[in-house]
Amino acid sequence: MIIKPIISKEFNGVIWRMEIDEITDTLFVEVRNNEDKNVSFGAINLHTAELNFEGLTAPERWLTGIETAHNGVLLLHYYQSETGPTHKGLLAIDAITGKTLWSNYNFAFDHLSDNGPVIYDIRIQPRKLFLADINTGATTRIYQPSVNKELINNIILPQLISTDELSGKLMAMHPFGNMVHYLEHNNFRIVSLHALKKGMLTQSLFIFDGDNMVYDDLLNYDIQKIQPEAFMLYKNYLLYIKNKSELKVIPL
Repeated sequence: MIIKPIISKEFNGVIWRMEIDEITDTLFVEVRNNEDKNVSFGAINLHTAELNFEGLTAPERWLTGIETAHNGVLLLHYYQSETGPTHKGLLAIDAITGKTLWSNYNFAFDHLSDNGPVIYDIRIQPRKLFLADINTGATTRIYQPSVNKELINNIILPQLISTDELSGKLMAMHPFGNMVHYLEHNNFRIVSLHALKKGMLTQSLFIFDGDNMVYDDLLNYDIQKIQPEAFMLYKNYLLYIKNKSELKVIPL
């Protein structure tokens, strides 16, 4: 059995962040191009593997980033300054069309609840949290932790385990160091490891069905240091980034 990606999409820049709207199963990407000082956004339907939009930019073309996504809406934030991480302002984007639904430069995001985003007005002190309608930006009521529970996502990250816990064909790959990222799902074993090839440090991804390798990909070549986890699992989708700019999604 050989498995193949249902999505293989290269973006014009570094994929800086990904966010998933778990109600619509829409995947959003934040793509940064340092040379042009430009950040853009894309949206992909995981069910159909169709690209909703890409290359979408905000009025502020650099000091902008993904905040969260919920119920068919992507929520962006601005940065207060180029030198600091403080967020200021919100911009809501329709997940299918890419059109702006609303914006408010006085709002800031706190967290995502099961009923939508919890926000606060930066002009009000002490801080008061409100539940916002993500489609309109209207603050519907004061946030109540006992009623509006924090949303728990379905994203699973791999475990970092020792090569001593692995056996069989995997060990023939001679990992660099004694640790690999590992995850099991639907009888598949997913492994990400570093190795030396011709003196170059590389990072690769392997998927096994039992002891049989059914998929492999070279993720990074000639890298300078050990990279963090290379993949994540969302429901039955394996998502990973190749060469910093190419998104791949494999159904498992």
